[in-house]
Amino acid sequence: MTTLTSTPLASLLDHLFEQADAASAETRATFADLSAEERARLMRSRTDYIDLYGRLKNDPLAISRETGTLLYMLARSGQARTIVEFGTSFAISTLHLAAALRDNGDGHLITSEFEPSKVARARENLTEGGLIDLVEIREGDALQTLSADLSETVDLLLLDGAKALYPDILDLVEPRLRPGAFVVADNAGYSPDYLARVRSPANGYMSMPFAADVELSMRIG
Repeated sequence: MTTLTSTPLASLLDHLFEQADAASAETRATFADLSAEERARLMRSRTDYIDLYGRLKNDPLAISRETGTLLYMLARSGQARTIVEFGTSFAISTLHLAAALRDNGDGHLITSEFEPSKVARARENLTEGGLIDLVEIREGDALQTLSADLSETVDLLLLDGAKALYPDILDLVEPRLRPGAFVVADNAGYSPDYLARVRSPANGYMSMPFAADVELSMRIG
């Protein structure tokens, strides 16, 4: 058995994914009046994302179960000890990553979230899951919170916040990514500049799409 598949985390994640499914349906109804083009514009915007994510403060904006399993497997197989996450939300992805750290023996996960109510929910979930001791939640704009006091080396980076900021967050963390470190970007299709960067071997990455909404990259230089 693993931390991921044992009590209390397994039942907590089942509950959180059920909540996420219900909230996603409500969110789709809320934005039903927006065209697909307008929704895509908001997701790609470097100026409107604060208002957009503020309107989504009650939505977990959860990763899929498959992506959660992928995160756990990547962190375990790479024997990750230091992880950085952009976009905590309700900590569903954080729980998967912290579970891997626990099963690796120890580690430290730094995650950033700008919505105060989500920070509170994340702390509750991490505490209930028995993993809060491995996680440092930095509240505020990730461009500031992740700009200093990171580990000398980072084994895994998860990008799951405002899509337009993916290249900027990568700029902050990239100097610390060790060779072989993984970078996972959820809904990366909304950040074409990011995709162009990691898909060019000249920029020091090997990259490929995973499932329908995740870009999986490995630092090679």
